[in-house]
Amino acid sequence: MDQMGNKIARRRKDLGMTQVSMADALSVTRQTVSRWEAGTVLPDIDKISDIARLLGVSCDYLLKDEIEEYDSAAEKAIPSAVSGLLQEMKGKKVKLDFCEDETDIDLYDVVCTIVGFEGNWIKVAANTKKGEFEKLIPISSIFSIEIVKEAE
Repeated sequence: MDQMGNKIARRRKDLGMTQVSMADALSVTRQTVSRWEAGTVLPDIDKISDIARLLGVSCDYLLKDEIEEYDSAAEKAIPSAVSGLLQEMKGKKVKLDFCEDETDIDLYDVVCTIVGFEGNWIKVAANTKKGEFEKLIPISSIFSIEIVKEAE
């Protein structure tokens, strides 16, 4: 059981992701991620594919102790042409429009800054009435990205 936890922790750290950002992306608590990594509990079966997608690994890698190396091809899940365009948007102020049924209430009609990309996830920072925060969002949930021109 702790083999999966070690794999999750190692890959999360390789990506420079915190337990908090991983927890936010998976809609669980930081304590849940900590328990997975410590091997005290296993992730729910419906979370395995979400974890694999977030970490850019296969489900087989997570589930099978005999698979020690993750498939680096899974890391490059974003097509290269799109990847190049997205990388150019790093640091830009944007408004995100979400696909139907995917709206992120924290980012509805909010100007945010693109911090970076982790696999098929986009990391954004925003300053709202609730305060400043960073969040990982699945790229697949975004319908469009509007660049916001800064006031001169």
